[in-house]
Amino acid sequence: MNREVLAVRHVHFEDLGSLEQVLGERAWFVRYLDVGLARVEAPNPEAPALTVVLGGPISAFDDASYPTLKPLLALLEKRIAAGLPTLGICLGAQLIARVLGARVHALGRKEIGWSGLTLTEAGRNSPMRHFDGAHTSMLHWHGDTFDLPADAVRLASTNVCENQAFSWGANVLGLQCHPEIRGDRFERWLIGHANEIESTPGIDAKQLRADTERLSPALERAAHAAFGEWLDALAPARS
Repeated sequence: MNREVLAVRHVHFEDLGSLEQVLGERAWFVRYLDVGLARVEAPNPEAPALTVVLGGPISAFDDASYPTLKPLLALLEKRIAAGLPTLGICLGAQLIARVLGARVHALGRKEIGWSGLTLTEAGRNSPMRHFDGAHTSMLHWHGDTFDLPADAVRLASTNVCENQAFSWGANVLGLQCHPEIRGDRFERWLIGHANEIESTPGIDAKQLRADTERLSPALERAAHAAFGEWLDALAPARS
């Protein structure tokens, strides 16, 4: 059985986090493709059992400045057309939405920090129920958003951003938020995003660090349950 996972990583500190542990427990083999160090067009899009496109500080619609977006969009298009399991987190979710024909655009403000998700009925009946804002908080870190793609199902929202999570078919999941975050790795986020933190009014590294220390343990437990459930429920790809 194919258990290869291709994780497309834009910046080194935004990795699979909690998801990597869940995959390891299920004996899935993870291979990272680091954008800028490897050719995005090199892998066979249909070879991995699961492809995860992770977050990053660029905009999903800025093809002119970042030519790596074009082959990445092509990779996602082929996987989704083949019905293969595909997960997008933050930038990855925006790219999936774009492949599905939705508009990706600036949110109008930064959503950075911890706040709970409000789940839709569909979200409460999916693995996302583990992220219910009544029980756990969620890390957010983005300035762009996307319209809900046609035929997609909205799973979660916040007051700032309506489309926080969606599913499309049985095997595609987009998460604007960051359920994968691990508290013991968060200092790298603060260092890597230092300029953005300093230039965003109302955002403070000390507060982000304190909130993460307090809230990440519950999120890590929720992510372990949610990711595990989602992986176990993946449907066979269409022939």
